[in-house]
Amino acid sequence: MMKTLPESRGKRIFLIVFALAILAPAGYGFVEKLMLFVLAVKRDLIAGFTIVPVVNYLIVTAGMACLLVWAIINGMFRNIEAPKYHMLEQEEALDERERQARKEAP
Repeated sequence: MMKTLPESRGKRIFLIVFALAILAPAGYGFVEKLMLFVLAVKRDLIAGFTIVPVVNYLIVTAGMACLLVWAIINGMFRNIEAPKYHMLEQEEALDERERQARKEAP
């Protein structure tokens, strides 16, 4: 079985800072536009029929956020390189079994 190198602390810190640098402005922009939309609906500047698509969008976004949190809690992002090595090991084992079956066949 192939062993993967442990993730360095510096790499983890860099990834967290990089993610925050991207997510913070994006989250701020999303919340700001959402608040502007709510204010426009309150002041009757936008027809009420636009509320349904926005609520649908928010429900889907909440579902995706729940899936992301679930994946993080269950450790699905801890070692993202391991599955490819596991797949290659399984393929190698299957190839070996196939070679053995061919040798044993009359």
